[in-house]
Amino acid sequence: MDGASIDSAMSAHEAQAAVRAFLLENPGVLLDDPELLRLLGLQTLPENVVAFGPAALARVHAAHRKESAVRRQLESTARANFAAQAQTHGAVIDLLEARNHADLARRVDELAQLRFGLCCGVVALEGPDRTPAGWRPLVEGQVDMILGGHQKLTRMGFWAPALGLFGDRAEGVKSMALVRLAMWEPAREGLVAFGSDDPKGFTEDMGAELVAFLARVIERTAERWPVL
Repeated sequence: MDGASIDSAMSAHEAQAAVRAFLLENPGVLLDDPELLRLLGLQTLPENVVAFGPAALARVHAAHRKESAVRRQLESTARANFAAQAQTHGAVIDLLEARNHADLARRVDELAQLRFGLCCGVVALEGPDRTPAGWRPLVEGQVDMILGGHQKLTRMGFWAPALGLFGDRAEGVKSMALVRLAMWEPAREGLVAFGSDDPKGFTEDMGAELVAFLARVIERTAERWPVL
């Protein structure tokens, strides 16, 4: 802040203090001026009682409505987060009960549809070695291409290069959540992809924590069996 700004701020403060002191010493200036009271949203009652007028009350009600709307939004978000977490916990149990790789891929697709209301869920794995039954085969380096970078772990929103993962259901996918997988030793790169028919089902600014958590569960579950 420069000197002129400081002087201006001090002058405004001094002027406010002077006006306040004047009104305290001369309350009649305010009480005897109905027009000024009206502009301030105040009104006088008998015995010189000053009450909030309609304009002032309207401002109070507006502030209350805004506060209530924000509170309802926070409560709604909290309920949605709790519901998503509860569904995720149930999904983890479903995944851990998988009997083999094909069953795991089937369960990923089913939980996407039945628990989260999505179009589909897909597990994909890069070659050149064999891909488990029910998994989408990818060529080497395709995970980086789909995610858009070697260091990128997730991608949320609509991403045309990933539509091929969803096969004959790709036409209905309007947004998606993609998470990188790394399984076995030496590690093989893969992806888990969830597709939604809602363009706002997954958005770029959405957190990927829950889908990333499911991806880690899928990794650990898949490593229980060798790729035959």
